[in-house]
Amino acid sequence: MKIFTIFLSALLVNNFVLSRFLGICPFLGVSKKVETATGMGAAVTFVMALASIMTFLVEKFILANFDIMYLSTLAFILVIASLVQFVEMVIKKVSPDLYKALGIFLPLITTNCAVLGVAVINSDEGYNLIESLVNSVGAALGFTLALVLLAGIREKLDTNEYIPEALKGLPITLITAGLMAIAFLGFQGLI
Repeated sequence: MKIFTIFLSALLVNNFVLSRFLGICPFLGVSKKVETATGMGAAVTFVMALASIMTFLVEKFILANFDIMYLSTLAFILVIASLVQFVEMVIKKVSPDLYKALGIFLPLITTNCAVLGVAVINSDEGYNLIESLVNSVGAALGFTLALVLLAGIREKLDTNEYIPEALKGLPITLITAGLMAIAFLGFQGLI
């Protein structure tokens, strides 16, 4: 039951974008089309899951053993950057079509603070390996959900002729994101 609670909490209640405000840059920058939002979400989900496993292992077997926990943030950043580079090289070698489809999304994940945020939260909460993985997958799917929802709404807003000129573009996007955050507050009663 605890695993399900962690997953649901990361997915809806403590949504990284709409509750914790992590990953706002790609949330606003990549949410113009549903296809690109889905691609970014898939890439973030994959990297976030791997990063949570790797950062857990680095923290447990290196940082804790040498009593250098104060370097955890730096170590997490290095692990995430290395992991993204490794994943990029593997995808480029194994599936060039997927590499082309993801394009700039993979290098952008290195700077996505949501990936670092999930590693830090997993550490702060004292999650074990399975709980860390479940939390990171829930957070990544929550990020993807918010990203795809906003992209779908933005596609409709771009073709709407009744939006005042002053609100077109980023202003209406920020209003929409705020309304989405308010809607996601309704999930707080679940947990």
